[in-house]
Amino acid sequence: MLQLKKEIDIVAASDLNVLISGETGTGKELVAKAVHQGSPRAANPLVYLNCAALPESVAESELFGHVKGAFTGAISNRSGKFEMADNGTLFLDEIGELSLALQAKLLRVLQYGDIQRVGDDRSLRVDVRVLAATNRDLRRGGGRALSRRSVPSAERLPAVGSAATRAGK
Repeated sequence: MLQLKKEIDIVAASDLNVLISGETGTGKELVAKAVHQGSPRAANPLVYLNCAALPESVAESELFGHVKGAFTGAISNRSGKFEMADNGTLFLDEIGELSLALQAKLLRVLQYGDIQRVGDDRSLRVDVRVLAATNRDLRRGGGRALSRRSVPSAERLPAVGSAATRAGK
C-alpha cells in the first residue's frame, strides 16, 4: 500500500496521461481521484466517463460534444466530456471498451490537444489530462482500445497498478 502511495505521488506531480490497471474492485477510481487531487490540476474539474456503460451510438457525442442539428435529437449545442474537463482531468473508466473509430479521435486529442464536436467543422483547443482505467491487459490485446499501433499503448503511458489495493484489503 505504501508503494502505491509513492507511485500516486510521483505520477500526480507530473502532467502525463496515465493508464491505471487492475482487477475489478481494486480501487482504480480511488487511485484516479488521488492522482487528480495531488496534481497541479486539483483546483480544476475531474470529469468521469464510464466507457463500458456508453452505447457506441452516443459515445462520440459524450466525449467530444455536438452542435445543434448534427443528428436527430441534437436540438442544441452540447459540450462533451473533454470540454467539461478543460484545464482539469478526464477519467475514462474501462477505456478498453472504446471502439477503434474513437481510438483515432482520442489519439488526436492526446497528440494535438484539440477536439471537434460532432457535426462541426471547427476544432476547439482543450488542455486535459487523461487518466484511463482498465481491468484488462491491453498489452495482450484485451479489450478494443489501445490495441492498434496508431494509438499509444500501455507501454508508452505511465501505469499505476492498483493490485496493491487488493493485497491490502
